[in-house]
Amino acid sequence: MEGNRHILDDKITFKELFHRFQNWLIVFKGRWKTLLYFMAVGAILGALVSILKKPVYHADTTFVLEQSDMGGMGNISGLASMLGINLGAMGGESGLFKGDNIMELYKSESMLTKTLLKPFDSVSNESAGKLLIERYIIFNKLDQKWKEEVDFSALDFSLPRSRYSIQQDSVLKEVVKEIKERNLIVEKPDRKLNIIKVTVASKDQAFSKSFNENLVATVNEFYLKAKTKKTTENVRVLQNQSDSVRKVLDNKIKALAVFQDRIPNPNPLLQERVVPSKSIQIDIQASAAVYEEIVKNLEISKINNRNNTPLIQIIDQPRYPLERAEIKLKMGIVVGMFLFFLMGFIWIYLSTLYVTHLKP
Repeated sequence: MEGNRHILDDKITFKELFHRFQNWLIVFKGRWKTLLYFMAVGAILGALVSILKKPVYHADTTFVLEQSDMGGMGNISGLASMLGINLGAMGGESGLFKGDNIMELYKSESMLTKTLLKPFDSVSNESAGKLLIERYIIFNKLDQKWKEEVDFSALDFSLPRSRYSIQQDSVLKEVVKEIKERNLIVEKPDRKLNIIKVTVASKDQAFSKSFNENLVATVNEFYLKAKTKKTTENVRVLQNQSDSVRKVLDNKIKALAVFQDRIPNPNPLLQERVVPSKSIQIDIQASAAVYEEIVKNLEISKINNRNNTPLIQIIDQPRYPLERAEIKLKMGIVVGMFLFFLMGFIWIYLSTLYVTHLKP
């Protein structure tokens, strides 16, 4: 019974809770100047942040990823099968760029490195001749942040990559890592569609636009080469075979003409005289048949190669002025006041508890 009574005594009634709330309300009303001081400090700091923090510029490129499934090749495929040609073997669909793979390609170190080593496109004399990585180092002041570890005056990023020093490779890798973490966003606005959006965000408007355009162009070039590698190689081989067979066919036709000019009217009673002529005619017929088949395969391969390009269709490209993200002055003041109001509220609460219960 004594244990149950102790439990009942420890319970807080609604009346006691209401009284405690009133007491705390009196405490906070009595310290309103402190809260006002915190809010004033928050307003000043929020205004300073909104003024001093540089805006971030977003360069967006949106494109449609075309996944060729040879859907438009139905009639040609049927015709090819009648001729005994396996069209699928000439340019099978590769899964390299299906799904989210191309999104990871945009984030790959290889593509970002190639992009950073491209020239910065600008009409201003200040940036003329600079590379994108040099522009990035300048506006992020990495030459000052890393001056104890890296001597940037001795680094020449215009050299061939094979001649880079360990320090140059290290700087390049660190810049690529920063861009992947802070500046680059690759996403699908709608997971059901094949539309991909590439966003580059930085404090330098010109860099955001130039890096975005160069990155898309670099990935696009690699994409086209990789996607059409098999079909392009197949066209090249068939074209060489076609040229070789045509050369043989032309030589045989010329040889037959020479023979007929030398013996224009061979004696029909002497069969040995017409053997060379018939042999050349057989060679011509065989070469013509082979040439016809090769030409058919070549034309189908060319159509297949054309159907595989282009694979990226640009929808929107970055244009000046870029989208600007910044903290507005009013928003900075309001957010600063709110955050410091909470800090003041907590400080008053904790200090009151300390004085009431802990201070001797």
